[in-house]
Amino acid sequence: MRRDTFLKSLAALAAAGTLPMTAQAAANLKMMIPANPGGGWDGTGRALGKALQDAGVASAVTFDNKGGAAGAIGLAQFVNSAKGDGNAMLVMGAVMLGGIITGKPPVSLTQATPLARLTSEYNVFVVPANSPLKTMGDVVAQMKSNIGSVKFGGGSRGSTEHIAAAMLARELGLDASKINYVPFRGGGEATAAILGGNVTVGGSGYSEFQQYIESGKMRPIAVTSEARLKGINIPTMKEQGYNVVLGNWRGVYGGPGLSPAQRKALEEMITKATKSKAWAEALVKNNWTPALLVGKPFEDFVDHEFASLRATMVKAGMI
Repeated sequence: MRRDTFLKSLAALAAAGTLPMTAQAAANLKMMIPANPGGGWDGTGRALGKALQDAGVASAVTFDNKGGAAGAIGLAQFVNSAKGDGNAMLVMGAVMLGGIITGKPPVSLTQATPLARLTSEYNVFVVPANSPLKTMGDVVAQMKSNIGSVKFGGGSRGSTEHIAAAMLARELGLDASKINYVPFRGGGEATAAILGGNVTVGGSGYSEFQQYIESGKMRPIAVTSEARLKGINIPTMKEQGYNVVLGNWRGVYGGPGLSPAQRKALEEMITKATKSKAWAEALVKNNWTPALLVGKPFEDFVDHEFASLRATMVKAGMI
Protein backbone atom coordinates (compact mmCIF):
# COMPACT_ATOMS: atom_id res chain seq x y z
CA MET A 1 0.00 0.00 0.00
CA ARG A 2 1.27 3.48 -0.82
CA ARG A 3 2.29 5.52 2.17
CA ASP A 4 -0.17 8.36 1.49
CA THR A 5 -3.03 5.88 1.07
CA PHE A 6 -2.08 4.18 4.35
CA LEU A 7 -1.98 7.49 6.21
CA LYS A 8 -5.39 8.51 4.83
CA SER A 9 -6.81 5.15 5.93
CA LEU A 10 -5.28 5.57 9.39
CA ALA A 11 -6.77 9.05 9.71
CA ALA A 12 -10.20 7.76 8.70
CA LEU A 13 -10.05 4.99 11.32
CA ALA A 14 -9.03 7.46 14.01
CA ALA A 15 -11.86 9.82 13.09
CA ALA A 16 -14.33 6.94 13.33
CA GLY A 17 -12.97 5.93 16.73
CA THR A 18 -12.10 2.43 15.53
CA LEU A 19 -8.37 2.45 16.19
CA PRO A 20 -7.24 0.39 19.17
CA MET A 21 -6.25 2.48 22.17
CA THR A 22 -2.56 1.73 21.62
CA ALA A 23 -2.76 3.37 18.21
CA GLN A 24 -4.50 6.52 19.44
CA ALA A 25 -3.04 9.44 21.29
CA ALA A 26 -4.30 9.85 24.87
CA ALA A 27 -7.62 11.68 24.77
CA ASN A 28 -8.61 15.13 26.01
CA LEU A 29 -11.73 14.24 28.00
CA LYS A 30 -14.63 16.36 29.27
CA MET A 31 -16.33 15.35 32.51
CA MET A 32 -19.81 16.67 33.32
CA ILE A 33 -20.40 16.64 37.09
CA PRO A 34 -24.13 17.35 37.62
CA ALA A 35 -23.65 18.71 41.15
CA ASN A 36 -21.93 21.63 42.83
CA PRO A 37 -18.37 21.14 44.12
CA GLY A 38 -17.71 19.24 47.32
CA GLY A 39 -20.02 16.25 47.12
CA GLY A 40 -19.87 12.59 46.15
CA TRP A 41 -20.35 13.06 42.41
CA ASP A 42 -17.71 15.78 42.38
CA GLY A 43 -15.25 13.61 44.29
CA THR A 44 -15.99 10.61 42.07
CA GLY A 45 -15.59 12.57 38.85
CA ARG A 46 -12.32 14.17 39.86
CA ALA A 47 -10.93 10.88 41.18
CA LEU A 48 -11.86 9.18 37.91
CA GLY A 49 -10.26 12.01 35.92
CA LYS A 50 -7.02 11.60 37.83
CA ALA A 51 -7.15 7.82 37.35
CA LEU A 52 -7.71 8.17 33.60
CA GLN A 53 -4.58 10.29 33.39
CA ASP A 54 -2.65 7.98 35.70
CA ALA A 55 -3.59 5.04 33.44
CA GLY A 56 -2.27 6.93 30.41
CA VAL A 57 -5.56 6.94 28.50
CA ALA A 58 -6.25 10.65 28.96
CA SER A 59 -3.79 13.47 28.48
CA ALA A 60 -6.14 15.99 30.11
CA VAL A 61 -9.56 16.03 31.76
CA THR A 62 -11.69 19.16 32.14
CA PHE A 63 -14.55 19.31 34.63
CA ASP A 64 -17.87 21.15 34.42
CA ASN A 65 -20.03 21.37 37.57
CA LYS A 66 -23.74 21.97 36.92
CA GLY A 67 -25.72 21.28 40.07
CA GLY A 68 -29.43 21.11 40.78
CA ALA A 69 -32.55 18.94 40.42
CA ALA A 70 -30.78 15.70 41.39
CA GLY A 71 -28.46 16.10 38.43
CA ALA A 72 -31.19 16.78 35.85
CA ILE A 73 -29.78 20.23 34.99
CA GLY A 74 -26.34 18.80 34.24
CA LEU A 75 -27.89 15.83 32.45
CA ALA A 76 -29.89 18.13 30.17
CA GLN A 77 -26.81 20.14 29.25
CA PHE A 78 -24.83 16.95 28.67
CA VAL A 79 -27.49 15.39 26.43
CA ASN A 80 -27.73 18.58 24.37
CA SER A 81 -23.98 19.14 24.00
CA ALA A 82 -22.35 15.70 23.88
CA LYS A 83 -24.21 13.95 21.05
CA GLY A 84 -21.79 11.65 19.25
CA ASP A 85 -18.87 12.96 21.33
CA GLY A 86 -16.56 10.08 22.18
CA ASN A 87 -14.56 12.22 24.62
CA ALA A 88 -17.39 13.24 26.96
CA MET A 89 -18.52 11.58 30.19
CA LEU A 90 -21.24 12.23 32.77
CA VAL A 91 -20.99 11.22 36.43
CA MET A 92 -24.28 9.86 37.79
CA GLY A 93 -25.72 7.42 40.28
CA ALA A 94 -28.67 6.23 42.33
CA VAL A 95 -29.46 9.81 43.38
CA MET A 96 -30.11 10.79 39.76
CA LEU A 97 -32.54 7.90 39.33
CA GLY A 98 -34.47 8.94 42.43
CA GLY A 99 -34.57 12.54 41.27
CA ILE A 100 -35.89 11.56 37.86
CA ILE A 101 -38.63 9.46 39.48
CA THR A 102 -39.77 12.29 41.76
CA GLY A 103 -39.03 15.31 39.58
CA LYS A 104 -40.05 13.94 36.17
CA PRO A 105 -37.67 16.26 34.26
CA PRO A 106 -38.10 16.77 30.48
CA VAL A 107 -34.76 15.07 29.85
CA SER A 108 -34.28 11.31 30.21
CA LEU A 109 -31.24 9.28 31.21
CA THR A 110 -32.10 6.89 28.38
CA GLN A 111 -30.98 9.59 25.94
CA ALA A 112 -27.38 9.10 27.10
CA THR A 113 -25.17 6.00 26.81
CA PRO A 114 -24.54 3.79 29.88
CA LEU A 115 -20.84 3.02 30.33
CA ALA A 116 -19.97 1.71 33.80
CA ARG A 117 -20.83 1.52 37.47
CA LEU A 118 -17.80 2.46 39.55
CA THR A 119 -18.46 2.31 43.28
CA SER A 120 -21.03 1.51 45.92
CA GLU A 121 -21.45 2.75 49.47
CA TYR A 122 -24.08 3.29 52.15
CA ASN A 123 -25.45 6.47 53.63
CA VAL A 124 -24.65 7.66 57.11
CA PHE A 125 -26.83 9.97 59.20
CA VAL A 126 -25.01 12.56 61.32
CA VAL A 127 -25.79 15.39 63.71
CA PRO A 128 -23.59 18.38 64.57
CA ALA A 129 -21.22 17.66 67.46
CA ASN A 130 -23.03 20.17 69.69
CA SER A 131 -26.51 18.83 68.95
CA PRO A 132 -28.68 17.92 71.95
CA LEU A 133 -29.69 14.83 69.96
CA LYS A 134 -27.04 12.19 70.64
CA THR A 135 -28.51 9.07 69.04
CA MET A 136 -30.95 7.96 66.36
CA GLY A 137 -33.28 7.13 69.24
CA ASP A 138 -33.25 10.82 70.22
CA VAL A 139 -34.07 11.80 66.63
CA VAL A 140 -36.91 9.28 66.51
CA ALA A 141 -38.38 10.57 69.79
CA GLN A 142 -38.44 14.11 68.42
CA MET A 143 -39.96 12.93 65.12
CA LYS A 144 -42.75 11.19 67.05
CA SER A 145 -43.36 14.36 69.03
CA ASN A 146 -43.30 16.68 66.01
CA ILE A 147 -42.13 15.26 62.71
CA GLY A 148 -41.70 18.68 61.12
CA SER A 149 -39.32 19.83 63.86
CA VAL A 150 -36.63 17.44 62.63
CA LYS A 151 -35.01 19.02 59.63
CA PHE A 152 -33.19 16.47 57.45
CA GLY A 153 -30.55 17.79 55.04
CA GLY A 154 -28.91 16.08 52.09
CA GLY A 155 -28.85 15.82 48.33
CA SER A 156 -31.66 16.65 45.93
CA ARG A 157 -35.21 15.44 46.44
CA GLY A 158 -35.35 11.77 45.60
CA SER A 159 -31.77 11.18 46.77
CA THR A 160 -30.99 8.01 48.71
CA GLU A 161 -30.78 9.95 51.99
CA HIS A 162 -34.21 11.49 51.29
CA ILE A 163 -35.62 8.02 50.59
CA ALA A 164 -34.01 6.66 53.78
CA ALA A 165 -35.60 9.45 55.86
CA ALA A 166 -39.01 8.68 54.34
CA MET A 167 -38.49 4.96 55.00
CA LEU A 168 -37.77 5.77 58.64
CA ALA A 169 -40.98 7.80 58.92
CA ARG A 170 -42.98 4.89 57.54
CA GLU A 171 -41.25 2.52 59.98
CA LEU A 172 -42.46 4.77 62.81
CA GLY A 173 -46.02 4.88 61.48
CA LEU A 174 -45.69 8.55 60.55
CA ASP A 175 -46.76 10.34 57.37
CA ALA A 176 -43.64 10.33 55.17
CA SER A 177 -44.99 13.24 53.13
CA LYS A 178 -44.55 15.43 56.23
CA ILE A 179 -40.80 14.79 56.46
CA ASN A 180 -39.03 18.15 56.67
CA TYR A 181 -36.34 17.55 54.06
CA VAL A 182 -33.99 20.29 52.84
CA PRO A 183 -32.29 19.47 49.51
CA PHE A 184 -28.91 20.90 48.55
CA ARG A 185 -27.24 21.17 45.14
CA GLY A 186 -23.95 19.68 46.34
CA GLY A 187 -22.27 18.01 49.28
CA GLY A 188 -20.32 21.16 50.15
CA GLU A 189 -23.53 23.11 50.76
CA ALA A 190 -25.07 20.26 52.78
CA THR A 191 -21.95 19.95 54.93
CA ALA A 192 -21.94 23.69 55.66
CA ALA A 193 -25.60 23.53 56.69
CA ILE A 194 -24.95 20.61 59.05
CA LEU A 195 -21.88 22.17 60.64
CA GLY A 196 -23.77 25.45 61.00
CA GLY A 197 -26.69 23.79 62.76
CA ASN A 198 -29.09 24.81 60.00
CA VAL A 199 -30.42 21.24 59.72
CA THR A 200 -31.10 18.76 62.51
CA VAL A 201 -29.78 15.64 60.79
CA GLY A 202 -27.56 15.28 57.73
CA GLY A 203 -27.37 12.35 55.39
CA SER A 204 -24.90 11.32 52.69
CA GLY A 205 -22.27 8.75 51.78
CA TYR A 206 -19.72 8.16 54.53
CA SER A 207 -16.89 9.51 52.36
CA GLU A 208 -18.47 12.98 52.25
CA PHE A 209 -18.60 13.27 56.06
CA GLN A 210 -15.52 11.23 56.96
CA GLN A 211 -13.14 14.09 57.74
CA TYR A 212 -15.74 15.85 59.91
CA ILE A 213 -16.59 12.64 61.77
CA GLU A 214 -12.91 11.91 62.41
CA SER A 215 -12.25 15.48 63.56
CA GLY A 216 -15.20 15.36 65.95
CA LYS A 217 -17.24 18.06 64.22
CA MET A 218 -20.05 15.62 63.33
CA ARG A 219 -21.48 12.73 65.34
CA PRO A 220 -22.54 9.70 63.27
CA ILE A 221 -25.74 8.12 64.59
CA ALA A 222 -26.63 5.46 62.00
CA VAL A 223 -25.63 3.84 58.72
CA THR A 224 -28.08 2.35 56.19
CA SER A 225 -26.14 -0.87 55.55
CA GLU A 226 -27.35 -4.38 56.40
CA ALA A 227 -24.43 -4.89 58.81
CA ARG A 228 -21.81 -2.59 60.31
CA LEU A 229 -19.22 -1.41 57.83
CA LYS A 230 -15.74 -2.83 58.24
CA GLY A 231 -13.50 -0.50 60.22
CA ILE A 232 -16.29 2.01 60.86
CA ASN A 233 -17.90 1.90 64.31
CA ILE A 234 -21.35 3.25 63.44
CA PRO A 235 -24.52 1.34 64.38
CA THR A 236 -26.85 0.34 61.54
CA MET A 237 -30.43 1.53 61.37
CA LYS A 238 -31.47 -2.11 61.45
CA GLU A 239 -29.65 -3.00 64.68
CA GLN A 240 -31.34 0.00 66.31
CA GLY A 241 -34.74 -1.42 65.43
CA TYR A 242 -35.54 0.44 62.19
CA ASN A 243 -35.73 -1.64 59.01
CA VAL A 244 -34.04 0.93 56.78
CA VAL A 245 -31.45 -0.66 54.48
CA LEU A 246 -30.54 1.29 51.35
CA GLY A 247 -27.37 1.43 49.28
CA ASN A 248 -25.92 4.09 47.02
CA TRP A 249 -23.76 3.71 43.92
CA ARG A 250 -22.10 5.93 41.33
CA GLY A 251 -21.31 5.43 37.68
CA VAL A 252 -20.54 7.06 34.34
CA TYR A 253 -22.50 7.64 31.12
CA GLY A 254 -21.39 8.73 27.68
CA GLY A 255 -23.12 11.10 25.28
CA PRO A 256 -26.14 10.25 23.11
CA GLY A 257 -25.67 8.54 19.78
CA LEU A 258 -22.25 7.00 20.34
CA SER A 259 -21.10 4.41 17.83
CA PRO A 260 -20.37 0.91 19.17
CA ALA A 261 -16.65 1.63 18.66
CA GLN A 262 -16.82 4.90 20.62
CA ARG A 263 -18.71 3.22 23.45
CA LYS A 264 -16.23 0.34 23.60
CA ALA A 265 -13.28 2.74 23.64
CA LEU A 266 -14.73 4.68 26.59
CA GLU A 267 -15.52 1.47 28.47
CA GLU A 268 -11.94 0.26 27.95
CA MET A 269 -10.57 3.60 29.17
CA ILE A 270 -12.69 3.44 32.33
CA THR A 271 -11.69 -0.17 32.98
CA LYS A 272 -8.00 0.73 32.66
CA ALA A 273 -8.50 3.71 34.96
CA THR A 274 -10.00 1.49 37.68
CA LYS A 275 -6.81 -0.60 37.63
CA SER A 276 -4.57 2.43 38.22
CA LYS A 277 -2.74 3.33 41.42
CA ALA A 278 -4.62 6.65 41.59
CA TRP A 279 -7.99 4.87 41.62
CA ALA A 280 -6.85 2.37 44.25
CA GLU A 281 -5.78 5.28 46.45
CA ALA A 282 -9.13 7.03 45.93
CA LEU A 283 -11.02 3.90 47.00
CA VAL A 284 -9.04 3.69 50.24
CA LYS A 285 -9.18 7.42 50.97
CA ASN A 286 -12.97 7.64 50.49
CA ASN A 287 -13.94 4.21 51.86
CA TRP A 288 -15.60 3.41 48.54
CA THR A 289 -16.37 -0.18 47.66
CA PRO A 290 -15.22 -1.02 44.11
CA ALA A 291 -18.22 -2.17 42.07
CA LEU A 292 -17.13 -2.09 38.44
CA LEU A 293 -19.87 -3.16 36.04
CA VAL A 294 -19.40 -2.34 32.36
CA GLY A 295 -21.55 -2.19 29.22
CA LYS A 296 -24.80 -4.14 28.83
CA PRO A 297 -24.73 -5.59 32.37
CA PHE A 298 -24.54 -2.02 33.70
CA GLU A 299 -27.38 -0.95 31.42
CA ASP A 300 -29.53 -3.82 32.74
CA PHE A 301 -28.53 -2.93 36.32
CA VAL A 302 -29.75 0.66 35.86
CA ASP A 303 -33.11 -0.57 34.50
CA HIS A 304 -33.47 -2.82 37.55
CA GLU A 305 -32.50 -0.01 39.91
CA PHE A 306 -35.13 2.30 38.40
CA ALA A 307 -37.82 -0.29 39.12
CA SER A 308 -36.48 -1.12 42.59
CA LEU A 309 -36.14 2.53 43.69
CA ARG A 310 -39.62 3.36 42.38
CA ALA A 311 -41.10 0.48 44.39
CA THR A 312 -39.22 1.60 47.52
CA MET A 313 -40.40 5.18 47.09
CA VAL A 314 -44.01 4.08 46.59
CA LYS A 315 -43.80 1.98 49.76
CA ALA A 316 -42.25 4.91 51.65
CA GLY A 317 -45.12 7.17 50.56
CA MET A 318 -42.92 9.50 48.48
CA ILE A 319 -44.81 9.04 45.18
